[in-house]
Amino acid sequence: MKAMVLKKPKTPLEWTELPDRQPGTGQVRVKVLACGVCRTDLHVFDGELPDPKSPIILGHEIVGRIDAIGPDVTGLAMGERVGIPWLGHTDGVCPYCKSNRENLCDAPLFTGYTRDGGFATAVIADARFAFPLGETGSDESLAPLLCAGLIGWRSLKIAGEGKKLGIYGFGAAGHIVAQVAKWQGREVYAFTRPGDVGTQDFARRLGVTWAGGSDETAPQLLDAAIIYATVGELVPVALKAVHKGGRVVCAGIHMSDIPSFPYQILWEERQLLSVANLTRADGIEFLRLVPKMGIVVKTTTYPLQHANKALEDLRAGRFDGAAVLVP
Repeated sequence: MKAMVLKKPKTPLEWTELPDRQPGTGQVRVKVLACGVCRTDLHVFDGELPDPKSPIILGHEIVGRIDAIGPDVTGLAMGERVGIPWLGHTDGVCPYCKSNRENLCDAPLFTGYTRDGGFATAVIADARFAFPLGETGSDESLAPLLCAGLIGWRSLKIAGEGKKLGIYGFGAAGHIVAQVAKWQGREVYAFTRPGDVGTQDFARRLGVTWAGGSDETAPQLLDAAIIYATVGELVPVALKAVHKGGRVVCAGIHMSDIPSFPYQILWEERQLLSVANLTRADGIEFLRLVPKMGIVVKTTTYPLQHANKALEDLRAGRFDGAAVLVP
């Protein structure tokens, strides 16, 4: 197998040839067909997440086909197309797993962070966390759904059923969730980097009710807001944008420090919540609904060997939608 390997934080990924790996008990080996590039990959690259596997192969939005099956695997077949998400393994015995909250597991493993991911030609996965994808849709369009879509779905559910939804950060997750929210009959208000007219136009083409910079005020108060941008300063901004009883959901795994803010903007039963990872139930529920939603995923593809370029372009905001690596 070949992979783009991060050997040390903040250093370029290195094109590396590695011995083929064999799946162990309860595992499958997947030939990677496409792997999305996520903001979390940048957090691992920058050393902002604690205790990563080192060296590590990034990537947790993986679409591929099973080409080897380990012992004690049921329900999956050779050649089947599957998706592998961020949450790659749970212990199944901690209080959180036993209470159907495996996203909060005490001993988890995360794809592309604490176990090797999909910036490679093959990956070993826990079979329990390999979602059958069927044959509808291209590999490139499905890959971002494995994190941007799944975390977006979980954050949308946590945001509640309010009709007026603000989205701060209109990248991979934002543009997917905007389409899901519209499918649900909601109004979407898109907040981008100040002055990013191109992304605002992109949001309008997707049918949002309003689009503007995060330094602007929406034309009316919102029922809820989801923050996908990793900017802590947006938390008080979003709290001011929701009405009494409104919710603000922080959907990233990492965010810069939240500045102090007056209690007044939290008072009147506004809620500030966070999203942590996903559950397999989230994945099954969301992927079952995807064909009905008519989601159009905007992707920019890169050869696997150009993973460093994809990360640079993501950091700089040089594309709309999601970046996807193709071996």
